[in-house]
Amino acid sequence: MGAGVVGLAIAREFQLAGYETFVIDRAETFGTETSSRNSEVIHAGIYYPSESLKAQHCVQGRQLLYEYCVERDVPHKRLGKIIVATSQSETGALDRYRTSASLNGVNDLIWLDGDEVARLEPSVRAVAGLLSPSTGIIDSHAFMLALLHDLQMAGGHFVPSCEMTGGVLKGEQGISVSLNDGTEIFTRWLINCSGHNAPATARSIKGFSAEHVPDSHFAVGHYYVLSGPSPFSHLVYPVALPGALGVHVTLDMGGHVKFGPDIRWIDKLDYSFDDSRRAAFIEAIRSYFPGLNPDMLCQGYTGIRPKIASASNPDMDFVIQDERTHGAVGLVNLFGIESPGLTASLSIAKTVAAIAQR
Repeated sequence: MGAGVVGLAIAREFQLAGYETFVIDRAETFGTETSSRNSEVIHAGIYYPSESLKAQHCVQGRQLLYEYCVERDVPHKRLGKIIVATSQSETGALDRYRTSASLNGVNDLIWLDGDEVARLEPSVRAVAGLLSPSTGIIDSHAFMLALLHDLQMAGGHFVPSCEMTGGVLKGEQGISVSLNDGTEIFTRWLINCSGHNAPATARSIKGFSAEHVPDSHFAVGHYYVLSGPSPFSHLVYPVALPGALGVHVTLDMGGHVKFGPDIRWIDKLDYSFDDSRRAAFIEAIRSYFPGLNPDMLCQGYTGIRPKIASASNPDMDFVIQDERTHGAVGLVNLFGIESPGLTASLSIAKTVAAIAQR
């Protein structure tokens, strides 16, 4: 359940493996929350701790995603990304990124001095940089449409405006699920991939121990867009902040520039745009793009990361739970599938489908 990009990828994988698959979502269509409110970046796998699920699925998923985009004609571009150090004190972070990337199997990073950064991106001010040639961008909506098309052409089903209100574990038989229209269905496998709502969904299942359910935390990020032609040809990232990658430059498939996201911890889901920290945003951008004209910076949109970490401990790995972890037959929970979830989606899908084959 959950028709974001990861849920659709998992549903497609199950249907192609021969299961009769239904993917449900409480919204009127697919991908309305996290999957449509992000940077649309295909990440290389640079930042994540080695042997973490984020590192594993990002690196594997990136390769699968590029292959899938070519096969299914999903719009994407391998633009490359430059991580920039704006002072000598930040160059050590670039060294750490290069080491981390190598441990994750990402060995194509190129060290740039300040002059080389300037040749690639004349508008960017930096003393050094790392070029990641395998970073790219994707039309996330087109990707989700392709996944949904594959699911339905293989005989699977998408059921919008449908929400799970509770469930009961039935041992070896599977799980009984109650829906918001009053019906009950029985399923051999329940894949809880409902993003922000995943912890609440797990808690609604009778017989499932709450000790296996993390708390939800919400980190909203704001995106501003730059009016006019783009001064950039690559993605440009500053040195990362705790729990986020900093206010960076991304381009969409039309070549338009967006800056973001920042990170602000909030108490509940709220996608409204708060312009009160615009000045701090401008300052962050000008640290590497001093030529920014604030009058050309327009409000864009917000996204909320489905975190299971808190402000005091912002970096947490993906959590993929099955019977070996929690003892509930037929239930797989996915918690904290934030960035790089889009990049990792096809790899995560293969892992979850493999659980059912054991």
